[in-house]
Amino acid sequence: MHKGLFMSFPLILAATAGFAQEGGQDADLAEAMALTERFATTLQKELKAAMTEGGPQNAVKVCRERAPAIAAEISEESGWAVGRTSLKLRNAELNAPDDWERAVLVRFDERQVAGEDVATMTVAEVVESDDGSRFRFMKAIPTVQLCLSCHGKIVNASVGTALAEAYPEDQARGYQVGDVRGAFTLSKPR
Repeated sequence: MHKGLFMSFPLILAATAGFAQEGGQDADLAEAMALTERFATTLQKELKAAMTEGGPQNAVKVCRERAPAIAAEISEESGWAVGRTSLKLRNAELNAPDDWERAVLVRFDERQVAGEDVATMTVAEVVESDDGSRFRFMKAIPTVQLCLSCHGKIVNASVGTALAEAYPEDQARGYQVGDVRGAFTLSKPR
């Protein structure tokens, strides 16, 4: 049975139980997980409402307008950089992965191919760069049946038209249930 657009977040705790906890990383990890859950549940609620009101083509507008706004609101309130990314982009201007995110997404795909449940996939690391030290966290977004309305191999004509208008260079199609559709990505300076 379908459990919603995003899977249960208690699984994150189990998936990250082995994460090395040093110098405040415990608190950073807990905060990152809570912010990810907030983003996912807020977006899920708005997507479900849009789909109920006007079908998948209505959800395209939510993803285009509300998803970035929700991420920006949470970022501003929390001090974290919060967003979504993918290897197959719908909005390259807002969601293109950086090198670290791209490497994590590739690892997520490899883990999925090896049989790991996408709903449990997370990565948390302190990353050093020229800009200093950052705590980074990513949580994979599993493709569930409802995602296929806009992200599947075949979408209906009205959805295809809405996607073409909103995202002329859309690459975020061709997914199957169980695929890594992308990831929530969060970071903050250490």
